[in-house]
Amino acid sequence: MSPEELQSAGAFAEATAREAGVVLMQHHRSVPQGEVRLKGVRDPVTDADLASERLIVSRLRERYPETAIFAEEETRETAAGLTWYVDPLDGTVNFSQSHPFFAVSIALYHDARPLVGVVHAPALDETFTAEAGGGTRFNGAPAAVSDKRALIDAVLATGFAYGRQDYDDDNVARFADMVLRVRGLRRAGSAALDLAYTAVGRLDGYWEPHLNSFDVAAGALLVREAGGVVTDLDGGDTWLDGRSILAAGPGLHAVMQATLAAAAVGIRRKGQA
Repeated sequence: MSPEELQSAGAFAEATAREAGVVLMQHHRSVPQGEVRLKGVRDPVTDADLASERLIVSRLRERYPETAIFAEEETRETAAGLTWYVDPLDGTVNFSQSHPFFAVSIALYHDARPLVGVVHAPALDETFTAEAGGGTRFNGAPAAVSDKRALIDAVLATGFAYGRQDYDDDNVARFADMVLRVRGLRRAGSAALDLAYTAVGRLDGYWEPHLNSFDVAAGALLVREAGGVVTDLDGGDTWLDGRSILAAGPGLHAVMQATLAAAAVGIRRKGQA
């Protein structure tokens, strides 16, 4: 895509995310318990998730009819070339509790290459945007990752999978080790916003295993365009495939990776003595 096409796609994605945010806010603070349903033991879905996704998919279909859409709830298309990754409500548990830390996440990729990313937090009135090669913006102003280098100076974030009881690696060992090494460790409940906050320096780094592509697609581009480093927990490039993600400023990423890897050695595998 040309720079002009990227800008156009980015502006369209932002406008669409803001429109979806209006839909979410119409439901926020008044979510009836009957509207909250469970897809898994801890994995809720609400009417707001579905309404937001349907609006976003409709808008993308109108503007980009030939582009695949891979979204969380109802639309799961895969194809070579261009794909939109959509999380219509990242932080549904927060949303269902009338907690304001939730967001709409929309990203455009060409195969594994990120082109456009938008994370919009309607209850906080905060919007994070990026296009490939164009830097990251927070509410329209340029943003950059933290320049911290030492864990003791860092405030990090992480999370735990909904189905953590089924994983050998539940992230608890890494959390327990890292919390003793850093200034602060947060678990706020939205991967998209944790990545966005890392991109603008509110967090110094973020890691989490067992995520989906629509959770991280937009936020990963935000971090990269803000000067940060994004890999999986092994330092590779499988983060979009949902295996794991590690994002931080360039001065802290390698330190985080080494520390998390050492902590993971002590993870007890299910079925082992």
